[in-house]
Amino acid sequence: MKRTFNAWYTGAPFYGPLCAGGLLMLVFGWGTWIAWVGAVVLLLGIYALFFFRDPRRRVRASADEAVAPADGKVMAVDELEESPYYDGPCVRLIIFLSLFNVHVNRAPCAGVVEDVRYQPGLFLNALRAESSELNESNTLWMNTAHGVVAVRQISGMVARRIVCYAQPGDELAQAERFGMIRFGSRTELYLPPRAIMQVSAGDNVRAGASIVARFS
Repeated sequence: MKRTFNAWYTGAPFYGPLCAGGLLMLVFGWGTWIAWVGAVVLLLGIYALFFFRDPRRRVRASADEAVAPADGKVMAVDELEESPYYDGPCVRLIIFLSLFNVHVNRAPCAGVVEDVRYQPGLFLNALRAESSELNESNTLWMNTAHGVVAVRQISGMVARRIVCYAQPGDELAQAERFGMIRFGSRTELYLPPRAIMQVSAGDNVRAGASIVARFS
């Protein structure tokens, strides 16, 4: 990928001013109400720092496996005959990301980005089924050795910004970071129908580390 994505760098405009401002208010306003406000601002900054964490992940998957594109809990694994986001039958994996999950998105397989499309929309709770179609989203299609693979970044009730650095023509390595969704969201993975799923509803997965499917 031409531009390297890093969540620490992306989040700096959020946690930097909050942490610095809160600390200054604590120091110079000690003993007054300003210090209390500073403590609240500092706590918000610490949470923002926690939210934008970008841990390294050790990739153990083989070329015949797909890894999770996001951290979170598997909401469903569906076999679809048709979908607006995939040409023909496919298997869809839905992952819900809470406010406490790492929000970095990673490529499930190695491949070349075929297309990226942003779609404006609502900010419904990502746990609701209709959020898949109505919420703001960004879809990335990749040509891989196993066929076309699609990843959808979907905003949630709190998330208000989708970040995607990948562009058509970019080559992504397996588990390579390509973007994130800020503050609670949903990620969907669309795989060819011959994919043998390794996870089910209720499982917790980690982006780039958890194997979610194998190809025959």
